[in-house]
Amino acid sequence: MATMNTTTGTAGSAGEVRETYNLIASDKVEGTPVRRSDGEKIGTIERVMIEKRSGKVAYAVMSFGGFMGLGEDYYTLPWSVLKYNTQLDAYELNLSEDQLRGAPRRSAEGRDASYDREWEEHVHRYYNATPYWGL
Repeated sequence: MATMNTTTGTAGSAGEVRETYNLIASDKVEGTPVRRSDGEKIGTIERVMIEKRSGKVAYAVMSFGGFMGLGEDYYTLPWSVLKYNTQLDAYELNLSEDQLRGAPRRSAEGRDASYDREWEEHVHRYYNATPYWGL
């Protein structure tokens, strides 16, 4: 039986609320565009990474460039640097082309040092973001 969320208009089966005014399901975040405030598309959210113990969203993995999945680069963005913009229907990130190309990258398979606190600190410094784990 399909139900309609009257707050957002999001349809789902009974018991399956995928979005409310303040919350969104992870599968709805994946595939969401990332844009500059002028509307220019930068990339797409591929996945979110959640800290197991606290439940906090730590990072978003964003794809950038390429064509039909070929030649894409993947960037780990601290979740705190992304802001959802309802007018753009996208996550907003204002980085110049040079800043984006110089950002810490990861492979499509996730092979990087992201499990290392030193690498995480480097990523947070690059984006001037407060670490999800606090200091």
